[in-house]
Amino acid sequence: MDDTGLRTLLVKFFARGTLSALLAMAAFGLLTALPALVSAGKPATHRPPIVGIAHIALKTDNLAGAREFYGRTLGFQEPFSVRVAKNSRSDLAGSPGDLIMTFFKVNDHQYIELTPDLTSPTEDRLSHIAFETTDIRALRDYLAANGMEVPATLKPGTAGNLSFAVKDPDGHTVEFVEYIEGSLHSRNFGKFLPDTRISQHMIHVGVTVRDRAAADHFYKDILGFQSIWYGGMTDDRADWVDMRVPDGTDWLEYMLNVRDPSPRTLGVMHHFALGVPDIHAAYKEVMSRGYRAEEPKIGRDGKWQLNLYDPDYTRAELMEPKPVRKPCCSPIIGE
Repeated sequence: MDDTGLRTLLVKFFARGTLSALLAMAAFGLLTALPALVSAGKPATHRPPIVGIAHIALKTDNLAGAREFYGRTLGFQEPFSVRVAKNSRSDLAGSPGDLIMTFFKVNDHQYIELTPDLTSPTEDRLSHIAFETTDIRALRDYLAANGMEVPATLKPGTAGNLSFAVKDPDGHTVEFVEYIEGSLHSRNFGKFLPDTRISQHMIHVGVTVRDRAAADHFYKDILGFQSIWYGGMTDDRADWVDMRVPDGTDWLEYMLNVRDPSPRTLGVMHHFALGVPDIHAAYKEVMSRGYRAEEPKIGRDGKWQLNLYDPDYTRAELMEPKPVRKPCCSPIIGE
């Protein structure tokens, strides 16, 4: 058992009470690690940087339609994919050569990942969201010290980067990734960045949240996200809360007050936003590419926005980053 595994085990023992902890430790021969129990029971004070959104991962059963939307309508290139290895057992991972995942590149550090594994029309299209860190090992240790289940070891994934995932209070999979030299991503820095891109930056992602306090404990208290704006359909309620990453400008949007959503409604809620300098120019461009969209509108946050939808209902929100009129409900911190 490595140090992280030991600390996690001790934290769990400690949570049962001192006597139970001592008995359990004695059974495992861990009484000599009592000092570690004391330190493991306290939250770590140093959190390594979380600098921005790395990707949003979505499921599809219409890869051709998704490629039309992300490649043609939004103008992103598909620089690489991950396929089943030739020596894989077909009963475990599909047939050799089958597509596992493909990537659409927004910029060197942000991607839209698609997996062709949507199996039911009622299934949530969101697979997971991911944030970039500059020190994945330190972040793993930090989360372990704060009582979260994390992997005992880290090794490069299929794309060659280091990453791990946890569950937030609403059951969403939240991944953290550090781009490693030699990975598919790092080998393609500066490449596949065409002028056809409708946007050069994914500015936020949105997920449904049932319990704002529980979400705040995870995203704010542990991860260090900061609330920068909240608003609602009316001035006296909060339907959306924007939580900025601690070491960057991107944000996560809580989608509150969502009850028994249909797959189409979930596609609206589990969304991503792409920053554009001129919403009306972006509107004309997507229309010229054959997409039929409603005209842009000013949202409750005072920003111009345009909603587009991929073939599986996931919303791609084009948004001007700066408000053009006073936001409802609360000021936007940092504007």
